[in-house]
Parts: sequence; C-alpha cells; structure tokens
Amino acid sequence: KGTDGKDYTLEQFKGKIVVLEWTNYNCPWVIPHYEQGNMQRLQKKYTAKGKDVIWLSIQSTKTNHRQYQKPEQMLATAKKWKAVPTAQLMDPVGKVGTAYGARMTPHMYVINKKGEVVYTGAIDNYRETRNREDLKSNRNYVAEVLDALLAGKTPKVQSTDPYG
Repeated sequence: KGTDGKDYTLEQFKGKIVVLEWTNYNCPWVIPHYEQGNMQRLQKKYTAKGKDVIWLSIQSTKTNHRQYQKPEQMLATAKKWKAVPTAQLMDPVGKVGTAYGARMTPHMYVINKKGEVVYTGAIDNYRETRNREDLKSNRNYVAEVLDALLAGKTPKVQSTDPYG
C-alpha cells in the first residue's frame, strides 16, 4: 500500500526496470543520503521521462517501532527532502521486506525488465568512508547497475553487503 492510498504490485511495472529502496527516513544511515541530495539525484536521473525506471521506496518498519513513520509523516519528510520516488510504500508487518530478505536501511534491489532481481545490497561504498562529504564521489552500485541495464548490458556487480 502506498502513502497515497493506492495498491502497488510489481506486475503493473512489467517491462520496466524497478528499484526497490528499503528506507526509513529516521535511520542514521539513510539521513546522510537524503540530506546530501544523493538519493534524490538518483531518483530524478533514473526516473526521468523515457528511462523506463520505477523507483519504489519501502518502509518495512513495524508500527510500534520508535523509528516508524506514519504515511503522512513519510510524505512530509519526502517533501522536505525533495525526494521523488515513483511511490512510497508501507510494509508495517514486514511481509514484503521478509520476502526479499531486506535487513536494514538503506537496502537496495534492482529488478530488470524481465522481472529478475539483478542486484541486491548497498547503495554505495559509504560504509567504508563514513564521511558524508564522500557521498557525491562514492562508488554508487545502484547507478552502475542502472547504467548497465539501460545500455542493454549485464551489470558487473550483482550483490554487495548492505549497511545500515
């Protein structure tokens, strides 16, 4: 279920590349990516018209967890940070997160046009540097995978260890 009240399924995005971003806007590992504009740059670049990329931000945080955000809070935070995912999804019982094996935030998945998961892991190598200023110059695994797919190539990196 999206923060907009609509139901979303991968089936409706068949034939498109789909990015699944497990997120929590209160997570200390997610915050730098949004405060520095890193995540928004990727969202804007890859969901631009003609790219055939869908970006779904998913919160699998339980409703009784201290970091849980209600849909209206997620929308407000996304607006404040100028985030532009295709949709923000709520998964408060963790059904979708469990199905994919999402363990932390940010945890990224990329699904190709055939519906196959071709990448799972970290968005970048930020964990190695832990310097927020490095975000713009870090090796961005998701960008590499999307660039390869959009060029009709097989991504070189298929998995990394997520952090968060």
